Amino acid sequence: MKQIVSISLGKSKDDYEFVTEFLGQEFTIKRIGTDGDVDLAADLLEQWDKEADAICLGGLNFNYTIGSSRSIAAQAKKVEKLKSRISKPVTSGERLRRVSFEWAIRHIQFQYGNSYFNHTKVLFLSGLLDFNIAKVISEYTDNLTFADPIFENGIPKFLNSMDDLEMYGKGIHDILEWVPTKRITDSSAPVRMWNEYIVRKAIQKTHILVVPTYDFEEYLKGCTLEELGGKTVITSTLYEDRIQFLKDRGVNAIIDCTPKILEQVVGFNVLEALIGAALGIPLNELTDDDLLEVISEQRMDPRQIYPQGEFKRTNRFAFVIHPLSQGQLKKDPTIELAARYAPKGFMDTVEKIIAYSPPFVYSKVTGIKSPTGVEAEGWLITVGGTPKQMLSHSPEFTYKRLLLAAKMAKRLGAQIMGLGAFTKVVGDAGKTVAKLADIPITTGNSYSASGALWAAADAVRRMGLIKVEKGKKLKAKTMVIGATGAIGSVCCRLLAMAFTEVYMVDVRHSKLLALKESILEENPDVHVEITTRADKYLEEMDVIVTATSAGGGKSVLDIMKVKPGCVITDVARPLDLSPEDVAKRPDVLVIESGEILLPGKNVEMRDIGLPPKVAYACLAETIVLALEGRYEVFTIGRDIEWQKVKEIYKLGLKHGMRLAAISGVNGVFSDADIAEVARLAREARKGKDPLKLKRSAA
Repeated sequence: MKQIVSISLGKSKDDYEFVTEFLGQEFTIKRIGTDGDVDLAADLLEQWDKEADAICLGGLNFNYTIGSSRSIAAQAKKVEKLKSRISKPVTSGERLRRVSFEWAIRHIQFQYGNSYFNHTKVLFLSGLLDFNIAKVISEYTDNLTFADPIFENGIPKFLNSMDDLEMYGKGIHDILEWVPTKRITDSSAPVRMWNEYIVRKAIQKTHILVVPTYDFEEYLKGCTLEELGGKTVITSTLYEDRIQFLKDRGVNAIIDCTPKILEQVVGFNVLEALIGAALGIPLNELTDDDLLEVISEQRMDPRQIYPQGEFKRTNRFAFVIHPLSQGQLKKDPTIELAARYAPKGFMDTVEKIIAYSPPFVYSKVTGIKSPTGVEAEGWLITVGGTPKQMLSHSPEFTYKRLLLAAKMAKRLGAQIMGLGAFTKVVGDAGKTVAKLADIPITTGNSYSASGALWAAADAVRRMGLIKVEKGKKLKAKTMVIGATGAIGSVCCRLLAMAFTEVYMVDVRHSKLLALKESILEENPDVHVEITTRADKYLEEMDVIVTATSAGGGKSVLDIMKVKPGCVITDVARPLDLSPEDVAKRPDVLVIESGEILLPGKNVEMRDIGLPPKVAYACLAETIVLALEGRYEVFTIGRDIEWQKVKEIYKLGLKHGMRLAAISGVNGVFSDADIAEVARLAREARKGKDPLKLKRSAA
């Protein structure tokens, strides 16, 4: 039986001795702690030199990967002093530590769809000690913060990039060692308290916290549930007492870069010595390739621990919103009060001023939880321009503000950003923004189209005026107004899969012809009619989808000519149909499509004009992509791929998205409301006046 002995400068209370098997061989592994006594450690090394098959050193503050020549030399001097009295090669596990750190980060990134670390905020309490981790994570995000100046020199300053860290480590680090700030900090309560305060605040704002294993408790001294609650912590060689420490402070996930391949948790030094002894290779001849081969064959993956008892992963998104009118601007109490007493034209001035204001966070969104266990949180970022103001400026005016919003989203830690309703129709519908932004952009148009038809199908079923046969197309007529637009064209394709007759209305003749040809190629059994005039077939329609960009009071159809019992789905933003138009026809169901019920019992979000936990489909698309970890440009430009419409619908179902209660211009429709519309429609088809019937019923 081979024997591995670890002489550690760490605490003797953590000593252990056990027998284990590795690579088909039996080993006795023994740890002896010296409580920081270097001379005692040297004596023990000499004592075990001839008895042990492999000796390793533990409890060392590992040599910096980068750093000043003096700091590296000081570490090397301590190690050489320990090794000087023995002939057997000794390892501190640094080589395996370096290889495992890189493997751990890449493994986690790959395991979660190559998106785990994308654009997330990461705080390193020591970038110099965990430089290998920082270097790999920097490939996926540049939202990195390093607290080295605070912990090493007592200087109340964070480093915010890899370049800053390397400059600190290689350049000014030597100078800082001569600055007496550490001594001043140790003796000055106000400075020390300030440093502790800014570190706690930085931990609160980060998503992932990287903590060195050396002096672990010292780095996290004073941290409570307020700082660590909900965080992911990356560290190494995590013993049970440290896991309990993090559990008590609400940490959701721990990534331990040291693989646990034995019953007992052991450090990299023991693992490297174990590998060398098992392979029969002297420790000074062990190569990176030897280590990689064993890591691969033995599946020495990093440990993933969920202290709260369940898998927890939180992905992050941002979404751009904007006021649709001066009326929405008045929802701000200050503006509303000023407008009461201000002279005529005040709101026009306010509308213009706000259009130039920088983006700001309107609301934090929390509590979204998929049935898969993944959670999402995000930020609604306001860009102040109303549709009127956006259209009165060049597209570049809006692009600039959206790019500022994207930068803000990235700083917050968002991994994808969605564009609000009207920003999708300004300029090139997001193409320029997606090209120039630092994070992926989606317009949400795919889910808007899906939500429109989802709501229409549900409304038809609840109305009960069209016979629905399972597995067969509806023998009914449906019309899409704005058929060649981004959402309209996709609606046409999907409706052709569900209805026997589809009527497409638009002013763009050639696009209508091309769309008809494409639809008939996909669904040759559907009857397709095209026209530039909505009123030509209006009276025959059972279902109408309006998807124009006209809005703003411009009439796209004469509602008085619509068939009683028709379901009209208005997906345009601003809406194509005014409340006054809708009120004329109580026997017609006009719904505002696109509202999605978000998953999660405790969804929190400020009012966006919808019921609690309900979001517009474009916002829901952004959330679905975040939950799925699909940080990519999903929907952009004016041409939508109908395959993506189906895909986002399926992904939405996977993550618990549901169609919200159908709502119209006056709010949510109850079952009784829909039943009453259906009753009035039946009476109207008999020649009775639905308005009179409604008044008499009231």
